[in-house]
Amino acid sequence: MKRRRRRPRSALRHVLAGLAGVIAFAALTWAAGFLYFISLIPSQVEAPEARTDAVVVLTGGSERLAEGLRLLNAGLAAQLFISGVPEGIELKDLLANLAEPNRPSDIDSLQCCVVLGHAANNTAGNAAETASWLAREKLHSVRLVTADYHMPRSLLEFREIVDGTLILAHPVFPQEPAADGWRRWTGIGALLLREYAKYSLSLARAALGPSAQAP
Repeated sequence: MKRRRRRPRSALRHVLAGLAGVIAFAALTWAAGFLYFISLIPSQVEAPEARTDAVVVLTGGSERLAEGLRLLNAGLAAQLFISGVPEGIELKDLLANLAEPNRPSDIDSLQCCVVLGHAANNTAGNAAETASWLAREKLHSVRLVTADYHMPRSLLEFREIVDGTLILAHPVFPQEPAADGWRRWTGIGALLLREYAKYSLSLARAALGPSAQAP
């Protein structure tokens, strides 16, 4: 008796079914990861009254700098480090972009307490130049100021590099809190998708070790 040969169409169906299963699994994994990322976005400031050695502001929005200056003036830190400032930009240039109510009247009085970092052009760079500054100044605690949606990736990068330093998360909310508004799929939805992709890359680099860190 001759053996019946499997029909090519049957084999193709098996291949397509397997491929569909892989795609479905990948989509579910991606969606679960995105929801986990959303859960990491802070909706409030950590220990708002606690004092730290320094406040660290990551450039990217004037509300971050305004909040950093407010914390400095409130005595919650003795120094303010602004990371990621473009070359050629000075403190007076940054302050000129602040809204009038937040703009200090005496810029000279800030020269003793505000330090600009010009070496970083991404979040990993922010962490690296901040770590170098903290080591030089022998500081051991910081309040990290950045946008709420940027905070999970910032904490991930900073905790990988800034060893032995207490980091308090101090988010600012440039729009409505990102963790509350993403479901409406407006501009904040697209923003969070981009940030989730960057967070995933940072997470992968952290898992692969120091040799895989971004420049």
